[in-house]
Amino acid sequence: MQITVCLGDSCHLKGTRQVAETLQRLIWENGLQDEIDLSGTFCMGRCRTGVSVTVDGAYHSLSPETTERFFQEQILPQLRQ
Repeated sequence: MQITVCLGDSCHLKGTRQVAETLQRLIWENGLQDEIDLSGTFCMGRCRTGVSVTVDGAYHSLSPETTERFFQEQILPQLRQ
């Protein structure tokens, strides 16, 4: 699974660092380092939404407050399929 977090200015102001750190922590806590590739990219062109994140190309808008719930409800179930 490929998770990409936007590192552009607008997303940075909305909490990119916290979102990326939370995702990285959750990947390690769940032992998913071999199953998830977490990376960053510059502007995804959706600057008006929250922190832009793609999961295998599918767009999502996250915030530092919603990241952990997103991981539990979206990422883990996809890996269990």
